[in-house]
Amino acid sequence: RQEFMAVTGGKPNSLSLAYHWTRMIELLHSGEKIQALLNDPDLQGKDLVVKGQRRAEWAAIVEAPRGTLFHHYRVDAQDRVTMANLIVSTTSNNEPMNRAVQMIAKSYLSGKKEITEGMLNHIEVGIRAYDPCLSCATHALGKMPLEVELRDAAGALLDRRRTA
Repeated sequence: RQEFMAVTGGKPNSLSLAYHWTRMIELLHSGEKIQALLNDPDLQGKDLVVKGQRRAEWAAIVEAPRGTLFHHYRVDAQDRVTMANLIVSTTSNNEPMNRAVQMIAKSYLSGKKEITEGMLNHIEVGIRAYDPCLSCATHALGKMPLEVELRDAAGALLDRRRTA
């Protein structure tokens, strides 16, 4: 934690790649908290489960390794799911991913008319920092197919590059 805070001198850290570091700190804290709860005498015993009223609709929010998941469900009288709406972290992270790509493009493209390998690598890292989806996450870094187009203000194509 001290090393993490030192990166920005104790100020709020908005670095994309710091998300993974933050999650590791949270994971360690969660493990320590779980250990304490498992040994808490108030949480031992037989009358810990209380059955609630059956509901035909509910929603939940769960923090997961890739970000926050929002769930909303409806079930019929036979408890069959009739509606499921999941808002996954890719949806929540879409705007920050776009912002990361925009910042990378601005830093690499000042007056240039071609896409460099270095720019492609930085864009890939910028996107992967948010671990956008399971199918993307299964690809090894450097192997994710990525196509980038460079267009001028009028929309004319100046360059196009694709990673392997």
